[in-house]
Amino acid sequence: MTKAPMSNNKKLMIYLVCGCIGMFGFGFALVPLYNVMCKQLGINGHSSNLPEKYKRELVVDKSRNIRVEFVTQIHPGLPYDFGAITKEVTVHPGELAHAQFYAKNNSNHLIVSQAIPSISPGQGTLYFHKTECFCFTQQPLKPQTKADLPVVFFIDPALPKEIHTITLSYTLYDVTKAVLAVHPEVAKQIES
Repeated sequence: MTKAPMSNNKKLMIYLVCGCIGMFGFGFALVPLYNVMCKQLGINGHSSNLPEKYKRELVVDKSRNIRVEFVTQIHPGLPYDFGAITKEVTVHPGELAHAQFYAKNNSNHLIVSQAIPSISPGQGTLYFHKTECFCFTQQPLKPQTKADLPVVFFIDPALPKEIHTITLSYTLYDVTKAVLAVHPEVAKQIES
C-alpha cells in the first residue's frame, strides 16, 4: 500500500525537476530567440546592418529631407549618465549619417550595459538601417569612466513620402549579472 504513493511521489518529483530545468533553459533561450525574431521581422528597432542591395552603391534622394531625432532613456536603478550628443540631424534618404551618444558609469564597480533601440513611427523601422551602432554589442564600463558611442546609419530612399521625421530612441539596461553569469572571465579582462 505504501509503494504506490511513494512511486507517485517520485514521478511527481521527476516531473517537477524536469519542469524547473526546462523553464530555466527557456529563460536563457528567450533573449537570443527574441533578437532573431526582431531581426527577421524588422521590429523593435532591430534593423539590418547594410542590406545586400545597398553594398554596391547608395542612391541619395536629394529632393527630400528627413529629420532624425535621437532620444535616450536609462532603465531605473542604473547609475549612468546616458545621452545624445547629436540631438537631431537632417538627412537625404540614401545618405550615410553619423550621430554621437555618450555613457558614463557613475558607480564604483564595473557595469555592462546594453542599449535597446526603438524607432518611431513603426513603419520607419523597415527603412532605417544602422551600419555601425553601439547597440550591436554590450558596453562594459569601468567605474567612473565615460565612453563615446557612435551610430552610423542611412534611410532607405523607398521611405514613404508622408514620413518626414523618424525618432531613434535608446533605452540603456544593466546586463552585468547576465554577462558575468555566462562569461565570468569578462570582469578579469576588463579590469586588466
